[in-house]
Amino acid sequence: MSIEFLWRLPVHGDGRNAHDQHTRGEWNARAAHRVAPRQQDPDFAYIDYLGQVARAADINHFHGVLIPAFRHTEEPWMVAAALARETRRLRLLIAIQPWFIHPAYATQMAASLQRLSQGRVEWNVITGGGGAEQEAYGDFIGHDQRYERTGEFLDFIKGYASGEPFSYDGKYFKVNEGGLTAPMTHYPTPRIWLAGASPAAMAVAARHGDIHLTWGEPLAKQKEVIAQARRALEAAGSERDLRYGMRIDILARDTEAEAWAELRRMYGTVTEQTLGFGRRKNNSKAASESVGAQRQFALHGGAKDFDSLIVGPNLWSGMSSVRGGPGCVIVGNYEQVAQRLAEYVDIGVSHFILASNPHLEEAYRVGEEVLPLVPQAVKGALSIAAETATTATATATV
Repeated sequence: MSIEFLWRLPVHGDGRNAHDQHTRGEWNARAAHRVAPRQQDPDFAYIDYLGQVARAADINHFHGVLIPAFRHTEEPWMVAAALARETRRLRLLIAIQPWFIHPAYATQMAASLQRLSQGRVEWNVITGGGGAEQEAYGDFIGHDQRYERTGEFLDFIKGYASGEPFSYDGKYFKVNEGGLTAPMTHYPTPRIWLAGASPAAMAVAARHGDIHLTWGEPLAKQKEVIAQARRALEAAGSERDLRYGMRIDILARDTEAEAWAELRRMYGTVTEQTLGFGRRKNNSKAASESVGAQRQFALHGGAKDFDSLIVGPNLWSGMSSVRGGPGCVIVGNYEQVAQRLAEYVDIGVSHFILASNPHLEEAYRVGEEVLPLVPQAVKGALSIAAETATTATATATV
């Protein structure tokens, strides 16, 4: 099984943590800092910084970068187009929502960007968590209907990319005698990463997914998520070779003590106001509609005590309070972090989206110190698993 590692781009600003006053840029920095039009524009400078992070990921043999999409971030299609000319091998995983763009135009954009990047475009298709955040984008339909729309969106794109004439008459999308005049044959339609843990989400993944993506959880829970996805594939009669991916942060240092000390220092910067905001988001309508968000919140339940947030070997669940994003972070020395990643590989995870702040320096640290150790750690984990299985079989035979 091939293993792929991606790096998350900090499209909303980058510092030691979300509360670092020395953060390297932030979205719409001109407005935030009242920069006069003729002064040096920090927004433009920050795009240069994103280019540095992407090049660092490319140099350190990451397979790609995730370009997230939120209302408080740069727009991922635009960033991807800029970075396609800044990198050579790096895949560009663009977060998109089917509500934002008609699939006919999305297909045309993808075709252009595939040619510009020489086939490096992939899609993280986000159906949306509902609630206030979804409504702020003008989207008011229910949870299962959003996944139904996502399924139509992907059906449409596959047909539209195959050439003309293409007609489609769905509940959410329609077209008559359309299709790309030059079919996407030399560069294929983007590989599809799909998230979601609900039955509606799994039904779409069984039809369209290439990688089923979740937030990282403790090993046993992650194994449950993969088992659920496999059952959904079987129930749908799908023959897709669905792979499994997870988003998880990394905090790796020379020694385990250094790593935990750094995490404690970062957690010490979190304010009560920030914790309150996190609790409000997790208890909102948006969180209640997202099974994945519910699972993340269940890992810590709003706890504030640092030690109570340790939920497994080298695994801490309070990271979303520190800098947003996934709740879990793998903490330890380089060998320990590689070993924890290898354990996820052993249960079926083959694609990892990693991150650590500041993203530029940490791309070098993780790329140089951790990733080279993973293949050997994987071999060790697989050997232990095989030995355990052999022992269990022998015991059962006796």
